[in-house]
Amino acid sequence: MIPRHRRSVTSLLTMLGVAVPGVVHSQGYETVTEQRLEAPEAANWLSYRGNYAGWGYSGLDQIDVSNVGDLTPVWSFSTGVGSGHEAPPIVNDGMMFVTTPQNQLLALDAVSGDLVWLYRHELPEDLVAFHNTNRGVALFGDHVYMATLDARVLAFDAVTGDLAWDTSVADNSRGYYMTLAPLAARGKVMVGVSGGELGIRGFVVALDAETGSEVWRTHTIPAPGEPGNDTWPGDSWQTGGAAVWLTGHYDPELGLTYWGTGNPGPWIGDQRPGDNLYTNSVLAVDVDTGEIRGYHQYHWNGSWDWDEVSTPLLVDVEREGRTIPALVHPGRNGYLWILERQPNRIGFVDAEPFVFQDVFTSIDPETGRPTYDEARKPGTGRRAEFCPSLWGGKDWPPAAYNPGTRLLYIPANNNHCGAITGQEPVYVPGRAFTGASSEMMVLEGAEHIGELQAWDLDRGERVWTQEFESHNWGPVLTTAGELVFAGGTHDRYFRAFHARTGELLWQHRTNSGVIGVPVTFAVDGVQYVAVQSGWGVDAASMTRRIDADRGTSTFVPEGGVIWVFALDR
Repeated sequence: MIPRHRRSVTSLLTMLGVAVPGVVHSQGYETVTEQRLEAPEAANWLSYRGNYAGWGYSGLDQIDVSNVGDLTPVWSFSTGVGSGHEAPPIVNDGMMFVTTPQNQLLALDAVSGDLVWLYRHELPEDLVAFHNTNRGVALFGDHVYMATLDARVLAFDAVTGDLAWDTSVADNSRGYYMTLAPLAARGKVMVGVSGGELGIRGFVVALDAETGSEVWRTHTIPAPGEPGNDTWPGDSWQTGGAAVWLTGHYDPELGLTYWGTGNPGPWIGDQRPGDNLYTNSVLAVDVDTGEIRGYHQYHWNGSWDWDEVSTPLLVDVEREGRTIPALVHPGRNGYLWILERQPNRIGFVDAEPFVFQDVFTSIDPETGRPTYDEARKPGTGRRAEFCPSLWGGKDWPPAAYNPGTRLLYIPANNNHCGAITGQEPVYVPGRAFTGASSEMMVLEGAEHIGELQAWDLDRGERVWTQEFESHNWGPVLTTAGELVFAGGTHDRYFRAFHARTGELLWQHRTNSGVIGVPVTFAVDGVQYVAVQSGWGVDAASMTRRIDADRGTSTFVPEGGVIWVFALDR
């Protein structure tokens, strides 16, 4: 019998009765080198956001503002599973790799949609995970890497699907699981752990890309004797959260990776007095050693479940005649943060709200530390209302940056507020550890919730906004064709906008709501746009909350489908 977690793809396909085509696209499979990841070709989409800087940008321009109206589906592929499909299709030389909920990994011919190989991860019956989604793979060398819900990292041969190695990084029974796409750099595969509501102590771990052996492990909450531990009372650091839900970005010149961290646990700040480092922060981590070289905490002693897990984009911003190597973060707390990346620190530049926010009364102009309206801060046995709600101004869906327009595109949610009431928590390994109940309300008279915003980072000004009656959970893609692609609304549309004006240029209704990360690639001179449609997880939960508040009933069909579009010729 083949051991659990080490069942080969070939044997799985035989058991499942899946036919395996004998050839991949004629271009073959080119090894993914460090050089290619640092300077990716426009024709391929080699990593979660297309480049190490996290831009979500492609230099392809065959599809542009003049012809995007002719975009049409060329193939689709049903994933066979439901729930939230959030991963980007990763493409290298005509081979596409897509993950789905429940850790299914598909390898497809990117031109025809034919299945090349399939892996279905065998998860434990007593799995502990609040989310069953997966946000994609990493490519490095001739391998494909996937993180799993039972806190493992798997490496596959990209062409055959054979399992190369399988490494456990944490104990799932204690609340550790993983939903992010790995980050591959300098011969390492890096991942972070989810489970911030389960009393974990977050970390990022680097594994050797060839062997799967651990190289370093960096906790996002400092232990006694480490800088920052004094921001935690007693032993609270051991269960303090600071999960790492999303893929890090990487600055090759500085040799630093950047990771966003989540909320503290339990939710209510008076149960763990102090700043609670490094929750709700961005960390600069040395890719070779794992040493923390800098941090910025967006808000201290978090009490609103505003995870700041979205990794900042690495963008050069012009301010007062100076070019700032910036970290740009549209936060869940509703502020757009501009920070400065330096070799041994992260500096504060400025921050301003991009949605309605009523918790911060001021932000220190030197440090970026906010001051709170204490009436808006929940406490144990005390209910407090605040805006935005715990879903935040922007949740996990990534923003995008276009170097041609020099605009940042933010998938935002506005006009929603919430309330949290603190409760006395009890820690049990692998059980919920929030110590709170929550509510959500839509602002009275609000005619929309979802927004797609475009910001001029050099001027610090909003340029245009598209509004949606629905909330917006749509990751953003932008291209040299001066286009912005995004879904995210419960009406099931995938759309293209003019990147400079925000004008809606094209839309196509899909099988479900689009919360997948869109990408674009080219094969044999033809540009394609690809995205997963499949509503679920947080987007579906927010739908239920809005319906409960408004007395409405919204039906969004679930079930995953990969959609691929090209110009109708």
